Amino acid sequence: MDPVFVGEVLAGLMFFGVIGMLLLGYPVAFTLAGTSLLFALAGWQLGAFDPTNLSAIAGRYTGFMTNEVLVAVPLFIFMGVMLERSGIAEQLLLTMGRLFGRVRGGLGFSVIIVGALLAASTGVVGATVVTMGLISLPAMIRSGYSPSLASGVICASGTLGQIIPPSTVLIFMGDMLAGINAQVQMAKGNFAPSPVSVGDLFAGAFIPGFLLVLLYMAYVAFKAITDPESCPATPVPAAERAGLPREVMTALVPPLLLIISVLGSILGGIATPTEAASVGAVGATLLSALRWKLSLSVLRQVAVSTASITSMVFVILMGASVFSIVFRQMGGDNLVHEVLTSLPGGLTTAVVIVMAVMFVLGFILDTFEIIFIIIPITAPVLLNLGLDPIWLGVMVGMNLQTSFLTPPFGFALFYLRGVAPPSLSTGAIYRGVAPLVLLQILAMATLFVFPELVTWLPSVVR
Repeated sequence: MDPVFVGEVLAGLMFFGVIGMLLLGYPVAFTLAGTSLLFALAGWQLGAFDPTNLSAIAGRYTGFMTNEVLVAVPLFIFMGVMLERSGIAEQLLLTMGRLFGRVRGGLGFSVIIVGALLAASTGVVGATVVTMGLISLPAMIRSGYSPSLASGVICASGTLGQIIPPSTVLIFMGDMLAGINAQVQMAKGNFAPSPVSVGDLFAGAFIPGFLLVLLYMAYVAFKAITDPESCPATPVPAAERAGLPREVMTALVPPLLLIISVLGSILGGIATPTEAASVGAVGATLLSALRWKLSLSVLRQVAVSTASITSMVFVILMGASVFSIVFRQMGGDNLVHEVLTSLPGGLTTAVVIVMAVMFVLGFILDTFEIIFIIIPITAPVLLNLGLDPIWLGVMVGMNLQTSFLTPPFGFALFYLRGVAPPSLSTGAIYRGVAPLVLLQILAMATLFVFPELVTWLPSVVR
């Protein structure tokens, strides 16, 4: 039997085999590596795989550990966890709630704004959803908000960390797309291609992230007009109102200055993402110290949480590297290329199919699992067909953000369910996020029709 054909068949079976094993609940990193090695053994026995190709794994791992860009990941995670554990995020939520509470839908507006600010300072979806769920959900329900509206707004705002810089997902995708784009351009004979950086993806995601914030706020405003009982005003007592301006200044301005300094330095070309991340981590620590919230206990909790999240992500990345090597060496990349290029409609259909697959996988897999598996397989084909790498990275980020919200397996829904009171039903959470999922799909369609919303800002700041 033709070894090329056997290899492609095994590559396809391996992809579905990995998905099946993950559905059975096995650990992600070990499933990716273990299943890939089993199929590599089968391919070796059938003459479709050369085991010496596995020697490339050591070089991959060394590359991860020496990659300066990826150092930004634990630093941004540290920054976000420090803002959460020191109580700065909690104070910001409470203050913005008092500021907007006098307006119908005001608490909803405050949650969305704070969600955007936390997204720009944490980039960690789980931490943001849990923080806002613990603080905002009880306050919104006490104020008479519809439980479904409250839970939907909290879940959607918490997932903004997927797309608003400095998203850790965008950092990994920027690093991956930079290498893939360089290889594709060199294969085309372009030996001096325009480089793609993490900063480019941050710039490209800025307007789409702002667009989502506006859509969320428009939805709350629509509910305030058409169904005012679902989001009533919560007037602030006169005694509290007197000190509100000062409270807003102390709660909002310091984190806002930190965010502007971190993102502004990246977008302005003053600092690399890694350098800016170090400034953010130190700045978050200083803010905590200035508010007398920093202690050895808090510092230990932040360090342990940062190490845990970072280790989880990088172990998955290493397992995905084994999968990528075996899949490619058995001809899986050729199989994907043949499938996507033979579709009617060319590039447009190929993009829609890839996005649809990612959306469905988002029901059952974590974000990092999806990008580490799907991007190395599909991005070379899409970029070879002429797709802009920055647009692709931002669209993938927004797509995976949408899958975070989609019932029945959206991860943000489970984060909120874990901290919500028993009186809030799972059905109410599902009903609450449904309109916001449609808004996110609308935003993706808008970016599809108007790609300049993604590509314009990177072209300006380069």
